[in-house]
Amino acid sequence: MGQQVLDQLSRELFAQRRRVADAERSLALKETKKARQDVRIGSNKVKAAQRRLDVLKGKPSDQDQRIFPGVHCPVLVAEGGRLVVKLMRYQCRPAGKPAFYDRKYPGTYNARRDNLEGFWGGLFGHHHGIMIAERFYEYVEIDGSNRILEFTPRTGEPMLVACLWSHWTDPKGQEPELLSFAAITDEPEPEVAAAGHDRTIINIKPEHLDTWLNPDPQDLASLHAIFDDRRHPYYEHRVAA
Repeated sequence: MGQQVLDQLSRELFAQRRRVADAERSLALKETKKARQDVRIGSNKVKAAQRRLDVLKGKPSDQDQRIFPGVHCPVLVAEGGRLVVKLMRYQCRPAGKPAFYDRKYPGTYNARRDNLEGFWGGLFGHHHGIMIAERFYEYVEIDGSNRILEFTPRTGEPMLVACLWSHWTDPKGQEPELLSFAAITDEPEPEVAAAGHDRTIINIKPEHLDTWLNPDPQDLASLHAIFDDRRHPYYEHRVAA
């Protein structure tokens, strides 16, 4: 089983590196949204696969605390009147959707606020979670090159990142069950926009935690009010290693 996983990750690493290389060649000829997205998503997947390979081979790195799309991490949810932590994949596959959804919509690790009642309507108001993080990372273009910026709250407080999650099961029983989630993003904070990125995670206040984790699907306005009253620490940034 271990060798099978290593082989699968090696194939994934090769495929995503080729995806990035093809997209970069395409961008050299013509700027397109698809090519730019392929570079961003492919680069994320390369880092995720490489990190998992290093861990499996016993070579942990200083990135072990970073969460990449496709990687599992702890998510706080409310269940049976108490708070519990569940391990979920950071790329959401909504219940009822086919497994190939992951390939068709590779960007489902983020849920845009302006689409919560559209694409994410089956989860918003029903399945809410919190990811606790100390910093977040974004790809930006600096002097014509893609760079990863690390954003950290100046206050030093951990961020309570609003998330949607899903418990997916295969109706045919051929695929394993999957717990997965997406972080909700909104218009960028001014300092994040100035650094070159167009979205920011929603960092909710601790006093809204209970309401967020126990949503009333008939009162979506109160959930948007939580977003509007979110924390706005100044996010300092640096180029990530």
